[in-house]
Amino acid sequence: MTVDEQQTAHILRTIARDERIKEAVLHSPQLYPLLLAAAKRYVTGETREEAMVVAHRMTNNGYRLSVEQIGENTMEADDTKQVKQEFLALIKDCEKLGVSAGISFDLSHLGLLVDPELAYAHVDEMAEAARKSGQYLMISMEESVKTEAIVSMYERLAQRHENVGITIQAHLHRSLEDIKRVVKLPGKVRLVKGAFMEPQEIALPRSQELNERYLQLADICVQAGVPCSFATHDQWLVEALAQREYVSRAHVEMELLYGVRPELAAALREQGIPVRIYLTYGTKWFLYLCHRLAEYPPHVHQAIADMFDQTRIHDAAYELVFHK
Repeated sequence: MTVDEQQTAHILRTIARDERIKEAVLHSPQLYPLLLAAAKRYVTGETREEAMVVAHRMTNNGYRLSVEQIGENTMEADDTKQVKQEFLALIKDCEKLGVSAGISFDLSHLGLLVDPELAYAHVDEMAEAARKSGQYLMISMEESVKTEAIVSMYERLAQRHENVGITIQAHLHRSLEDIKRVVKLPGKVRLVKGAFMEPQEIALPRSQELNERYLQLADICVQAGVPCSFATHDQWLVEALAQREYVSRAHVEMELLYGVRPELAAALREQGIPVRIYLTYGTKWFLYLCHRLAEYPPHVHQAIADMFDQTRIHDAAYELVFHK
């Protein structure tokens, strides 16, 4: 990134965590529809029904799927129960796809910050429902202050459920040890760079050093023989993984976010490489939009155009670019 792009990315990530700005957007009759239009390039919609329409289309076009209702940091026990019910309904809907989908979620969405035991009970119930319907669960990774709690809960869940996986963020220094912990378990490991702002003493910035760290962690995953999902849109990394012949391994797949580099997804799929598309839905899309723009600031220009011409979003992101 250029210096200006780095500053833009920093500002976007700061905005994403500013509750005052988020509340102002969500309650503004002018801003809400404009920013939602921009978000719809990356978010399938605000409802599960909208997500499933896209899910069926992606499945028909030969993609594997991850699906998530966006949300985090739920602070009321009753609210976490409603979230659990939504995920149980999502598991049932994904069964109709006829393929195994990954049901992704943040543990803090299901009560980690309210009561870890409550969150554990929710995921335990979800894992059993997913097993019966042929789906698997994928625990997302959150800010570094939650990392140990998330990894520890995954270790506990994985002792009961082989269909639960975990996401590891390559940028955290501790991930070198975390990856050694999780590859001893049967669940899938999703490897990402890491989208959260973290201090340099605990995380690497976006850099070639981070790319090398990602490959180091990928090496450990592949050598351990666990199911791996390499989630990246970085061309250099994609080519490096291909050169190492990792993407031809039976237990390896590539994973890309919906609406981000669809041409790469199509190219990989045409090469016979398994590609999983990560679909999101829900009303808490503001932070997600900010993170997507922060990862590649030039997309801000695209977002502005999307706000005022919603037909280009529908054509470019939901149908044509993924149509074989």
